[in-house]
Amino acid sequence: MKRIIFSSLGILMLFLFSGCVKNTLTTYKDAAQIEWDAASWNANSAGVTYPIFTRVPIFNAANPTSQPTITRTSGTIQLRVNLIGAQSSTDGTFTYTVSAGETTAVAGTHYTALSGTGVIPANSSFGYVNVAILNPGPGSGSVDLVLQLTSNSTYTAAVNYAKVGLRISQN
Repeated sequence: MKRIIFSSLGILMLFLFSGCVKNTLTTYKDAAQIEWDAASWNANSAGVTYPIFTRVPIFNAANPTSQPTITRTSGTIQLRVNLIGAQSSTDGTFTYTVSAGETTAVAGTHYTALSGTGVIPANSSFGYVNVAILNPGPGSGSVDLVLQLTSNSTYTAAVNYAKVGLRISQN
Protein backbone atom coordinates (compact mmCIF):
# COMPACT_ATOMS: atom_id res chain seq x y z
CA MET A 1 0.00 0.00 0.00
CA LYS A 2 2.84 2.38 0.89
CA ARG A 3 4.49 1.52 -2.41
CA ILE A 4 1.36 2.52 -4.36
CA ILE A 5 0.98 5.77 -2.40
CA PHE A 6 4.65 6.76 -2.90
CA SER A 7 4.53 5.82 -6.59
CA SER A 8 1.33 7.83 -7.07
CA LEU A 9 2.84 10.76 -5.16
CA GLY A 10 6.00 10.57 -7.31
CA ILE A 11 3.98 10.64 -10.53
CA LEU A 12 1.90 13.54 -9.21
CA MET A 13 5.09 15.46 -8.29
CA LEU A 14 6.47 14.79 -11.77
CA PHE A 15 3.43 16.47 -13.34
CA LEU A 16 3.37 19.36 -10.85
CA PHE A 17 7.05 20.31 -11.07
CA SER A 18 7.56 19.96 -14.78
CA GLY A 19 6.14 22.06 -17.50
CA CYS A 20 6.79 23.81 -20.71
CA VAL A 21 9.13 26.75 -20.97
CA LYS A 22 7.68 29.52 -23.06
CA ASN A 23 10.14 30.57 -25.76
CA THR A 24 10.19 34.28 -26.29
CA LEU A 25 11.25 35.76 -29.59
CA THR A 26 14.14 38.16 -29.12
CA THR A 27 14.30 40.99 -31.59
CA TYR A 28 16.89 43.72 -31.86
CA LYS A 29 15.08 47.04 -31.41
CA ASP A 30 17.94 49.49 -30.85
CA ALA A 31 19.54 51.49 -33.63
CA ALA A 32 21.17 49.21 -36.17
CA GLN A 33 24.85 48.51 -35.59
CA ILE A 34 27.62 47.56 -37.99
CA GLU A 35 30.84 45.61 -37.52
CA TRP A 36 33.68 44.36 -39.67
CA ASP A 37 33.15 40.79 -40.74
CA ALA A 38 35.57 38.24 -39.28
CA ALA A 39 36.54 40.71 -36.55
CA SER A 40 34.24 38.83 -34.24
CA TRP A 41 35.88 35.43 -34.64
CA ASN A 42 39.53 36.26 -35.26
CA ALA A 43 41.78 36.91 -32.31
CA ASN A 44 43.07 40.42 -31.80
CA SER A 45 46.65 40.99 -32.87
CA ALA A 46 49.38 41.35 -30.27
CA GLY A 47 49.40 44.76 -28.63
CA VAL A 48 46.20 46.05 -30.28
CA THR A 49 42.48 45.66 -29.68
CA TYR A 50 41.54 44.62 -33.22
CA PRO A 51 42.53 41.91 -35.70
CA ILE A 52 45.11 42.54 -38.40
CA PHE A 53 44.64 40.43 -41.51
CA THR A 54 47.77 39.04 -43.10
CA ARG A 55 45.79 36.94 -45.58
CA VAL A 56 43.15 37.99 -48.09
CA PRO A 57 39.75 37.48 -46.42
CA ILE A 58 37.73 34.99 -48.45
CA PHE A 59 34.20 34.57 -47.16
CA ASN A 60 33.17 31.00 -46.32
CA ALA A 61 36.65 29.64 -47.04
CA ALA A 62 36.95 25.96 -46.10
CA ASN A 63 40.56 26.34 -45.01
CA PRO A 64 41.73 29.81 -43.86
CA THR A 65 45.40 28.97 -44.46
CA SER A 66 44.66 28.46 -48.16
CA GLN A 67 43.96 32.17 -48.46
CA PRO A 68 46.78 34.10 -50.16
CA THR A 69 48.99 36.42 -48.15
CA ILE A 70 48.30 40.15 -48.54
CA THR A 71 51.16 41.63 -50.53
CA ARG A 72 51.82 44.69 -52.67
CA THR A 73 50.59 42.63 -55.65
CA SER A 74 47.28 41.49 -54.13
CA GLY A 75 45.15 43.89 -56.16
CA THR A 76 41.75 44.79 -54.71
CA ILE A 77 40.74 43.32 -51.36
CA GLN A 78 37.09 43.28 -50.38
CA LEU A 79 36.17 43.66 -46.72
CA ARG A 80 32.63 42.88 -45.61
CA VAL A 81 30.65 44.93 -43.11
CA ASN A 82 27.92 43.10 -41.18
CA LEU A 83 24.62 44.68 -40.23
CA ILE A 84 23.55 43.81 -36.70
CA GLY A 85 19.82 44.27 -36.51
CA ALA A 86 16.84 44.22 -38.80
CA GLN A 87 17.31 44.68 -42.53
CA SER A 88 15.98 47.86 -44.06
CA SER A 89 13.82 48.22 -47.15
CA THR A 90 16.06 51.07 -48.34
CA ASP A 91 19.80 51.35 -48.94
CA GLY A 92 21.80 52.48 -45.91
CA THR A 93 25.10 54.35 -46.01
CA PHE A 94 27.82 53.56 -43.47
CA THR A 95 30.99 55.52 -42.84
CA TYR A 96 34.55 54.59 -41.99
CA THR A 97 37.92 56.29 -41.64
CA VAL A 98 41.56 55.39 -41.94
CA SER A 99 42.93 55.33 -38.39
CA ALA A 100 45.82 57.76 -38.87
CA GLY A 101 47.59 56.99 -35.59
CA GLU A 102 47.80 53.27 -36.32
CA THR A 103 48.24 53.23 -40.10
CA THR A 104 51.74 53.08 -41.55
CA ALA A 105 50.59 52.60 -45.16
CA VAL A 106 50.47 55.74 -47.33
CA ALA A 107 47.45 56.58 -49.48
CA GLY A 108 48.49 56.83 -53.12
CA THR A 109 51.61 54.72 -52.48
CA HIS A 110 50.42 51.53 -50.79
CA TYR A 111 46.65 51.78 -51.40
CA THR A 112 44.25 53.92 -53.40
CA ALA A 113 42.60 56.66 -51.35
CA LEU A 114 39.33 55.42 -49.86
CA SER A 115 35.95 57.15 -50.11
CA GLY A 116 35.07 56.71 -46.42
CA THR A 117 31.54 55.52 -47.21
CA GLY A 118 29.90 52.25 -48.14
CA VAL A 119 26.38 51.01 -48.77
CA ILE A 120 24.38 48.19 -47.27
CA PRO A 121 21.80 47.49 -49.98
CA ALA A 122 18.08 47.28 -49.24
CA ASN A 123 17.01 43.93 -47.74
CA SER A 124 20.62 42.88 -47.11
CA SER A 125 22.76 42.29 -44.04
CA PHE A 126 26.12 43.04 -45.68
CA GLY A 127 27.97 45.93 -47.24
CA TYR A 128 31.46 45.97 -48.74
CA VAL A 129 34.56 48.15 -48.73
CA ASN A 130 37.00 47.62 -51.59
CA VAL A 131 40.62 48.42 -50.83
CA ALA A 132 42.84 48.66 -53.92
CA ILE A 133 46.39 47.70 -52.96
CA LEU A 134 49.03 49.50 -55.03
CA ASN A 135 52.41 48.12 -56.00
CA PRO A 136 55.12 50.70 -55.21
CA GLY A 137 57.83 48.22 -56.19
CA PRO A 138 59.85 45.79 -54.10
CA GLY A 139 60.56 46.82 -50.56
CA SER A 140 61.22 45.28 -47.21
CA GLY A 141 58.95 44.59 -44.28
CA SER A 142 55.28 45.45 -44.26
CA VAL A 143 52.90 48.36 -43.76
CA ASP A 144 49.57 48.41 -41.94
CA LEU A 145 46.30 49.95 -43.05
CA VAL A 146 43.80 50.27 -40.19
CA LEU A 147 40.16 51.07 -40.95
CA GLN A 148 37.61 52.11 -38.35
CA LEU A 149 33.84 52.14 -38.74
CA THR A 150 32.22 55.35 -37.49
CA SER A 151 28.71 56.03 -36.30
CA ASN A 152 26.38 58.15 -38.41
CA SER A 153 22.66 58.90 -38.56
CA THR A 154 21.91 55.45 -40.04
CA TYR A 155 24.22 53.08 -38.16
CA THR A 156 26.11 52.86 -34.89
CA ALA A 157 29.57 51.28 -35.03
CA ALA A 158 29.88 48.24 -32.73
CA VAL A 159 32.37 49.17 -30.03
CA ASN A 160 34.39 45.94 -29.97
CA TYR A 161 34.45 45.24 -33.71
CA ALA A 162 34.80 48.67 -35.29
CA LYS A 163 38.48 48.36 -36.30
CA VAL A 164 40.29 46.03 -38.63
CA GLY A 165 43.80 46.14 -40.03
CA LEU A 166 45.44 44.91 -43.22
CA ARG A 167 49.14 44.06 -43.09
CA ILE A 168 50.54 44.56 -46.59
CA SER A 169 53.83 42.75 -47.19
CA GLN A 170 56.21 44.78 -49.35
CA ASN A 171 58.45 41.84 -50.34
